[in-house]
Amino acid sequence: MVNETNQIIVSVVIPTRNRPQIVAKSVMTALTQTLESIEVIVIIDGPDQETVNGLSQIADPRLRVIELPKNVGPSGARNTGVREAKGTWIAFLDDDDEWLPEKLERQLEVANNSHYDFPVVASRFISYTQKGKFICPRRLPNLSEHLSEYLFARNSFFKGEGCIQTSTLFVKKELMQKMPLEEKFYRHEDWEWLLRVSAIEGVGIEFVPEPMSIWHSEMGIKRLSNIKDWQYSLDWIRYNRNLVTPKAYSGFIATIIAPSASFVGDWKAFFPLLGEAIRWGKLRPIDIYLYLTMWLFPQQLRQQVRSILAKKTT
Repeated sequence: MVNETNQIIVSVVIPTRNRPQIVAKSVMTALTQTLESIEVIVIIDGPDQETVNGLSQIADPRLRVIELPKNVGPSGARNTGVREAKGTWIAFLDDDDEWLPEKLERQLEVANNSHYDFPVVASRFISYTQKGKFICPRRLPNLSEHLSEYLFARNSFFKGEGCIQTSTLFVKKELMQKMPLEEKFYRHEDWEWLLRVSAIEGVGIEFVPEPMSIWHSEMGIKRLSNIKDWQYSLDWIRYNRNLVTPKAYSGFIATIIAPSASFVGDWKAFFPLLGEAIRWGKLRPIDIYLYLTMWLFPQQLRQQVRSILAKKTT
């Protein structure tokens, strides 16, 4: 799919640092999209000559590499990419993720047919874990469902029910300029941005129902989303309590914070976190069940059970 005027339609923004081989693979999945009227902007987040040298081997004029003089974090790097972008649309891609070939073409089609002024188009994705391959999310949001409840208030026993992954996001540059990513967050920044913009008139979440991205989750790759820092997550949800419903607040504590605290064996947090969910949230029976499960059953066991049940349903 080629734009006859050679105008850039989509700017792909990829933040990276000190992972030259991984980011090169990610870049190639962007450059081989069926939608060819694109540019790929790699923002190297701080001095990193090895990555500069590695990307210089890719001979495609649509690739632009920008090396920042100092580290500014993932949100700052993405915001820099947005400012440099020439396309009407922005598509984010993490340096350790990949895209399927028709990803941008399918999202552009959905965006152009949307009735929203500023559609935020996501898609399902393939999650590769040590226990197998999963398609996420298992369900798409309901029209009347608050986004925070879709993301955090789980209605089933296993994760992956409702989620939006960063490398599936496809949005108008104009919206990103009006509402840039919050640079003070080094984790959960994508959730904060989604919750913030979803409250704006004219903004709506759209989905390509098929998986269009590949996420290598928990495969030995060091990534910020895998850091088990439950205190940071608690501070984050407290700071953003006005953006979530009480039901979502309790769900976040039960399914995001509790497994992180349990993983590091911080049992002194058991009752304070439960009290937090009761005081500020709307605790449902399933939240209590999930909370206890996160604490009492090791992560490896939960993953094994999830893998077995997933295979039975495929």
